Amino acid sequence: MSDAARKPIEIFIDADACPVKDEAYKVAARYGLKTWVVANAFMTIPASPLIERVVVEAGPDVADDWIAEHVAPGDVVVTNDIPLAERTLNAGGAAIAPNGRPFTRDSIGSAIAQRALMEQLRSTGDILGGPKPFDRNDRSRFLQALDEAIVRERRKSGR
Repeated sequence: MSDAARKPIEIFIDADACPVKDEAYKVAARYGLKTWVVANAFMTIPASPLIERVVVEAGPDVADDWIAEHVAPGDVVVTNDIPLAERTLNAGGAAIAPNGRPFTRDSIGSAIAQRALMEQLRSTGDILGGPKPFDRNDRSRFLQALDEAIVRERRKSGR
């Protein structure tokens, strides 16, 4: 059995602007999974031996880099950051946006292209708004997507 198959699944939360940390903690607790809360600033986390806070230096992509360096096959990353999602997929992990949208090998290329297009449109002033407000349905979709990702990764690895 490989080391990856023996290593328990872990959850990594790109936490600086994550609206579903509490939901992720609950799902992780149900499965008994270690959860890493990675941010550029101190955050309060629940008192649990399964939840660990990692405060990284301020700067672009510092939290993303820490997560990408630690994620292993079968782990799950919660992030809105498309490049981090791609790095997670390349490492063999699963990536889920806080609104419940799973990033997959089939969808990541178009997500990166759309991100580049939207950056270009914003830079020219053609688009001034951001994404729609986060709502209860997004939270519900996230809970379902996280649960499905954990079950899928456990089946794949026998963990």
